[in-house]
Amino acid sequence: MRSLLVTNIGELVTGDPAWGKGPLGIRRDAALVIDDRRVEWIGRPEDAPMADARLDADGAAVLPGFVDSHSHLVFAGDRSAEFAARMGGEPYTGGGIRTTVGATRAAEDEQLRANVGRLRGEALRQGTTTMEIKSGYGLSVADETRSLRIAREFTVETTFLGAHVVPAEYADRADDYVSLICGPMLTAACGAGARWIDVFCERGAFDADHSRAILTVGADAGLGVRVHANQLTQGPGVQLAVELNAASADHCTHLSEADIAALADSATVATLLPGAEFSTRSPYPPARALIDAGATVALATDCNPGSSYTTSMPFCIALAVREMGMTPAEAVLAATRGGAAALRRGDVGHLTVGARGDLVVLDAPSHVHLAYRPGVPLTSTVVLNGELV
Repeated sequence: MRSLLVTNIGELVTGDPAWGKGPLGIRRDAALVIDDRRVEWIGRPEDAPMADARLDADGAAVLPGFVDSHSHLVFAGDRSAEFAARMGGEPYTGGGIRTTVGATRAAEDEQLRANVGRLRGEALRQGTTTMEIKSGYGLSVADETRSLRIAREFTVETTFLGAHVVPAEYADRADDYVSLICGPMLTAACGAGARWIDVFCERGAFDADHSRAILTVGADAGLGVRVHANQLTQGPGVQLAVELNAASADHCTHLSEADIAALADSATVATLLPGAEFSTRSPYPPARALIDAGATVALATDCNPGSSYTTSMPFCIALAVREMGMTPAEAVLAATRGGAAALRRGDVGHLTVGARGDLVVLDAPSHVHLAYRPGVPLTSTVVLNGELV
C-alpha cells in the first residue's frame, strides 16, 4: 500500500469533537496522511510528512466516507408503476415486496450481481464508502442463500432478512414459514456469511412474537440484531429492538414518547430513512425529538426498488435537514458516525488517527453545502481504504 497525503483542506470534518471544533470536530487549513489503509497523521499542511502520493483538496471540504447502514440491493425487476400510482394517491402498504420476490427468484445470478454492482457503484461515486446490504427478496432457502453470497461479494456488512414478508406459498401458514426461517434458512444464511439478522416487525409482515422468536434464534447463532421498526404503524418494533439490544431500529417513523425514551436510554441506534418517506408521501420520522432526548441517530438510504430507490446519502442528508428538523452538522454526523454506530463499527465514520482511510472531497467549501445545494453532485473525489476511487 502507498501512503497518501491529502493537503490544502479548507474544512476537515473529523467527526470527533476531541479533534476539532463543534460536534463535527472541524479543523481549518488541514492535512492528513493515510498509510497502510489507516489515517496516520493529522495537522497543518506545512507540517505534513512525506508521502508516496498527494491529493490537493484546493481549499475544499473533506468528510469521512458516508456509512449507509440500511440497503436492499439484491433484487431484480422494476416497480416504477407502483411509484407512479402512489404519486397519484394510492397508499403504500408494503405489498409490492412480493412482486420483487417473484422477479428476484426468476433472475440469474449474473443479473443480480450486475444490479448490485451498478447500485454499489452509484453509492460509491456519491461518497458512500461503507454499505450494509440485506437479503429479503428471495424468501426461500436457496434464494436467500444466493442473495447473501452475492451481497458478500460487495460488503462484509450483510444482513439476513428472510423475515421480510411471508411469501405467497406460505399464505395462512406463517408459523410454518417462521419455522423455516429459524431452521434451514438460518443455517444456510450463516453459512453464506451473514453478519446480521433483521425482521420486518409490522402489521402485515411479522408480529412481535414471531419477530422475537426469529431474532432470538439468530442472536443465539451469533448474528447481530437489527429491526425494521415502526415504519407503517406505531407498533412493537422499537421496544423489541431495545429489549434485544439490537444494534439499530430502522425507520422509526411512528414513535410514542415511550419509544423515544427507550431508544434514548439504550445502545440501539435509531436509523432514519427519509428516502422512504419521500417516495411514499408518508410522515417523516421525529428526528428532532430523538436527538433532543439523547438518542443516537443514523441516516441511511433504504435503497430498494419499491419505497426508496435512491443510493444517494447526500440526498438523504438534504431531506433530513429540510424535512426532519436536523441541522446540517447533525445530519452529516448521522450519515457518518451514526451509521458506523448502527453497524457497531469503530473504524469508519470518522477521520481521526487510526480510522480507516475512507474520505470524501466535496466540490464545496463546507459540509453545509450538502443540504444548501440539494441535488447537485458535490462529491468530487472519493478515497476508499487509502486509494483514490
